[in-house]
Amino acid sequence: MHPQPTNTISQLTIFKFWSPLAATWLMMAVEGPFIAAVIARLAEPKFNLAAYGVAFSFGLMIEAPIIMIMSASVALVRDRLSYLKLRNFLFALKILITIAMLGLIFTPLFEEIMYGLIGLPPEVAQLTYITLILLIPWPAAIGYRRFYQGILIRNNQTQRVAYGTVIRLISMALTALGLYFFTDTAGAYLGAAAMSTGVTLEAIFTRIMAWSSVRTVAYTAPNPATEPLTYRGIIQFYYPLALSSMLSLGVRPLVTFFVGQSRSALESLAVLPVINSTTFIFVSVGLAFQEVAITFLGDKNEGFPALRRFALRLGLITVSLLALIGYTPLSSIWFQRIGGLTPELTEFARIPIRIVCILPGLAILLAFQRAILVNAKRTGGITIATAAEVVGMMSILFVMISGINAIGAIAATTAFVSGRIIANAYLFTRTSSCLRGE
Repeated sequence: MHPQPTNTISQLTIFKFWSPLAATWLMMAVEGPFIAAVIARLAEPKFNLAAYGVAFSFGLMIEAPIIMIMSASVALVRDRLSYLKLRNFLFALKILITIAMLGLIFTPLFEEIMYGLIGLPPEVAQLTYITLILLIPWPAAIGYRRFYQGILIRNNQTQRVAYGTVIRLISMALTALGLYFFTDTAGAYLGAAAMSTGVTLEAIFTRIMAWSSVRTVAYTAPNPATEPLTYRGIIQFYYPLALSSMLSLGVRPLVTFFVGQSRSALESLAVLPVINSTTFIFVSVGLAFQEVAITFLGDKNEGFPALRRFALRLGLITVSLLALIGYTPLSSIWFQRIGGLTPELTEFARIPIRIVCILPGLAILLAFQRAILVNAKRTGGITIATAAEVVGMMSILFVMISGINAIGAIAATTAFVSGRIIANAYLFTRTSSCLRGE
């Protein structure tokens, strides 16, 4: 049953609901460092890490329109009619993003972007091409999985979401280790094959585990007192969410372009995937908070005080933990011994990781702000905030690289943090009006 928010909700109740989702995100966050560590131990790690980072950035950009389907599923799927309509909407999105992926790979667009726009070295561009081919099933599988995860969350079955992620991690790790020990597969190819295998199997198992929840929804008649969900209503609700994801994830290839033109470009392209995956470990628990807040806020935001207390504590813990890596000798242990980076690249990553230490706290704040707007059905503000974040980020990146010739990794991480602060600042006013009932 969908949990009912109250103004007396306890921190323990929030924690019990949040922890399986956080575990899911944490397990997914482990993927990046694990894959990067394996690639770093294979031949030509600098080229392969760069190629994998570029391909993964474009995969995220193409995945962007579908990634918010979980929030839509949590918020909108209430009965048989809403389930069928949102599922059909999902299928249409899956077809469109797969066509976009194929268009990027198998048309002249690939060479125009990789050689002409980004200016990748031939060795990196050739590795990126095959890596993207191996990632073809990845975006559609992500959308399918997140739709059914949303149904599980709405029916208070968050543990099953975590079980699916365990399947994903095991299959990903077995694929990566199998290719590492028994083949001479290039590192970038290994990473893409492992990611696609893990996500596809997770999507299949999530659908199986959601079977009973889907049956419950399928036998639930629409409430005559509520307005039935229509495709127009879905589009009006979802397009701001999709657009915000497209802006935030689509900016990654632009960052790659600027970093490719920067000072110490190859080193920056090599360490940024490791820095991003490390940061994501601590940011990920904040991402899990969005669905928790949507679930518990309530029609009149009566769950807000308890959720705010939980978010503040969570933010303090995650920022402190990332700072331990950035500002203590743990950075050498993490990047060199665990991440497999060379001493040169480890030293190169030290300043960028310190810059992003505040990002986990900002991510939790953003997840909370978005949840408030989704709960109020005012998703348009999310798009504006994301646009402001992207514009601010790209402006700072342009000035730092073209204006003051900054090192690419330092410019990129500074831009990430600055852009996020801009988004949080804008959403502060929008969420305040929602909380006041205006």
